[in-house]
Amino acid sequence: MTSLLLLHLLAAVFAPALVRWWGRQAFLALALVPAVGFVWVMAQWSLVAGGGDVRETTPWVPALDLAVALRLDALSLTFATLVTGVGALVLVYCARYFAPGDEGIGRFAGNLTAFAGAMLGLVLADDLLLLYVFWELTTVFSFLLIGGAGTRVAARRAASQALVLTTAGGLAMLVGLIMIGETSGSYLLSEVVADPGSGPLLVAGTVLVLIGAITKSALVPFHFWLPAAMEAPTPVSAYLHAAAMVKAGIYLVARLAPGFADVPGWRPLVLGLGLATMLVGGYRALRQNDLKLLLAFGTVSQLGFLTVLVGGGSRELAAAGLTMTVAHALFKSTLFLTVGVIDHATGTRDLRRLSGLGRRLPALAAIGGLAAASMAGLPPLLGFVGKEAAFTALWEGGLPNRTAAAFELTGLVLGSVLTAAYTARFLWGAFARKPGVAATEVEHPPSPLFLAAPAVLSAAGLVAGPSSPLLEPLVARYAEDLPSIAPEAEKLGLWHGWQPALALSALTLAGGLLIFAARGPLTRLQQRLAFGASADEGYWNTMQGLDRLAVLVTGTTQRGSLPAYLGTILVVVLALPGSVLLFHAPWPGEWRAWDTPIQALVGAVVLIAAALALRIPQRLSAVLVVGVTGYGLAVLFALQGAPDLALTQFLVETLTLVVFVLVLRKLPKDITERHRPRERAVRGVIAVAVGLLMAGVGAAALSARTATPVSTDFPEQAYEFGGGENVVNVTLVDIRAWDTLGEVSLLVVAATGIASLVFLRHRTGAVERLGPDRLEQSGRRSRRAPRRRWLAASVALAPERRSVVLEVVTRILFHPILVFSLFLLFSGHNQPGGGFAGGLVAGLALVLRYLAGGRYELGEAAPVDPGLLLGAGLLFAGGTGVVGLALGGEALQTAILETTLPVFGDVKLVTSLFFDVGVYLIVVGLVLDILRSLGAELDRQEDEHDPVDVDPEEVIAR
Repeated sequence: MTSLLLLHLLAAVFAPALVRWWGRQAFLALALVPAVGFVWVMAQWSLVAGGGDVRETTPWVPALDLAVALRLDALSLTFATLVTGVGALVLVYCARYFAPGDEGIGRFAGNLTAFAGAMLGLVLADDLLLLYVFWELTTVFSFLLIGGAGTRVAARRAASQALVLTTAGGLAMLVGLIMIGETSGSYLLSEVVADPGSGPLLVAGTVLVLIGAITKSALVPFHFWLPAAMEAPTPVSAYLHAAAMVKAGIYLVARLAPGFADVPGWRPLVLGLGLATMLVGGYRALRQNDLKLLLAFGTVSQLGFLTVLVGGGSRELAAAGLTMTVAHALFKSTLFLTVGVIDHATGTRDLRRLSGLGRRLPALAAIGGLAAASMAGLPPLLGFVGKEAAFTALWEGGLPNRTAAAFELTGLVLGSVLTAAYTARFLWGAFARKPGVAATEVEHPPSPLFLAAPAVLSAAGLVAGPSSPLLEPLVARYAEDLPSIAPEAEKLGLWHGWQPALALSALTLAGGLLIFAARGPLTRLQQRLAFGASADEGYWNTMQGLDRLAVLVTGTTQRGSLPAYLGTILVVVLALPGSVLLFHAPWPGEWRAWDTPIQALVGAVVLIAAALALRIPQRLSAVLVVGVTGYGLAVLFALQGAPDLALTQFLVETLTLVVFVLVLRKLPKDITERHRPRERAVRGVIAVAVGLLMAGVGAAALSARTATPVSTDFPEQAYEFGGGENVVNVTLVDIRAWDTLGEVSLLVVAATGIASLVFLRHRTGAVERLGPDRLEQSGRRSRRAPRRRWLAASVALAPERRSVVLEVVTRILFHPILVFSLFLLFSGHNQPGGGFAGGLVAGLALVLRYLAGGRYELGEAAPVDPGLLLGAGLLFAGGTGVVGLALGGEALQTAILETTLPVFGDVKLVTSLFFDVGVYLIVVGLVLDILRSLGAELDRQEDEHDPVDVDPEEVIAR
């Protein structure tokens, strides 16, 4: 089962490439993936029908006791058969549905294949949290499939509507699943159903889970998203909205019913909403002129029918529900595919414009007629078997309350009458000859391959009716977990003699034909009774109201004042955590102000610098004074015996100052805005209070410790497992390597954000090298032979911007600084340093080169795209984790290689060094990105607006 899911994943990843190579024929190759799944599932039929099951468990997060637990039993086998079988046929259908060269079909193929894998994982999952993961994956892929390429407004609206509703329901379901798992004491689905527990937490969790199922299966009041989703291509409608995605809610109700049907609130929700949905959907289907919308509302109606059956909580209804689920998947997917053929052949789906299509496309009419007959419940199709089983179950009881059973039976009969009526409307609208309407021309006759998928599905519905006794062992295997209410369980079959269910079936057909015959007066009546509002309009009105509320709240709270935002946050911190700290903190019994007088001196310098930063009117001077506080902190680290932290703090503070200086070029020189004394006093009080609070938090945290710190064993573990003596570096690249990987990933995101906010043109366009064209463009090219320069591109600077001393110092120090950065990188495992510190030193070397020679000099020093360094570094760091897995270890596990080489002697190589190399590249790429964006790009923008014209002779003379 795990292999099948991985096969779907790989097929989805390579689908776009296959479509580029083979065009639409690639769908035939992709169809082999679910076809393989179908064959495997069918091979387990005898085992499962005999009472067995197939289980697979793969550890996922062992520390949290999470595993990929999969289970194939009777219920999951039924749904997996539909998911794989219908999925394979829909992919075959896509090979002729799309025209050669259609835009976006590669992405569509990947999304559809991925959705098939996610849906298969959903019905196989035996873990509550794993089920939720697959549940949300189907939501995401359905959003992508409905929205398509995103070029049509209606498709985007429908996709976002479906995403919002099903995601909201999914979040409610997640909370409910956690409640159920905690109540039952297990997160295995099979164990939860066997013993769900009891109590109010279970009741609340059950209701929340049902909300997720209701939204997914488009029950009232969330039914409107499904018809709107018909903006999607027909294969999506046939698969997601008939055979797969909307069945997820039905599957969940069916899965939980054996253990949860008697939970308070279950039956009122399931039976009430299911019946209301069947009636509302059937009524709305009679008003539709678009064949696809007619089938969409018919699907809503049938989903309500299925919910009543699988959620009733009795053996008889469960057997009928499972049979009807198979029948519905077969006939409704066939009908959607049939509509797709009609649309493709004629260019319209409007039943008022279609006429005489049955004679022009007899094969298609026969296919659609068989599926429609199954939907209406005509023998000998499977739809008749399922509907008669449902009527029989409710007639003989079916529910613990006989009155409720009679009420549900009456409602289902009325809903079936509407089903027969809109089935007749579909057949008449699609294939009949209409008086006064010209015969529809078939512009694109369907090919045999185009008709293959609907033909197979309709034939399956026809064959499954007489062969329904073969389904009995599988259906009974699932239904046996539910209590039997009827005196005797009725087996599946076409003929059970003359009984009330047969009469009710005949009544529904007669009533449906009568309604269809009176369609003219009924249409006028529906128009007169039409409501001024609908659920869909209510949804969009609600969303608009939320937008207005968001604008109002944002306009009230977001005033554009950074001091106001920061002050609000800090006051809240003082009021809440500060109160707890003041009254309940475990204060230390002994206070020590400093260990050495030097610490007191450094602290005093930091405080003086902080006070001066508030009084200095020049921005640059204020920034430099603020930097003193950072350097003071680095000195404190050094005094406490933390050279790694001190080195890193020094480097980070230096780079921060450089960034500040680059940004200050866009700001006025002086700080002109001054606040009133009262405002300054209030802010000063808040600042001092927050400072005291954080100091108190540190003291309380240290005094509250009772257990031995985990870091106590780090020195020994660093050398024994990490192969290094520098505890800080080994912690970063080995003990807490996952944390470091997340942090460097954040650095990549930050660099990308900086570039996207600053660059006005393509990112690589900022890599500016000095060449003859650049010199000629700037007016600094001369006929004289070029002289040797200290820096290659310094001639591109205006003379008043050059400093010969700085150029000479940069030329002398640049390469030694780079060598020193590499020394920090390679020695960091045992001595102060590491990839982060080494990368910062290399970045500062590039800063020096830029300050001395300008943006062209930066291009000469580092003629590489920063994105390439960032990506390579992240790939390098993450790749070390993959290598560890490939060698049979854990992700990011360090391996120590020791050997003796002829020249070097004893050599010890630690594989975490490669992780550190990735960190080094990322830091260098980040600094380079900052210099290119805040430095070189801003220089370019300034030069374009205010170019400096300099005489070439003057440049050479200098």
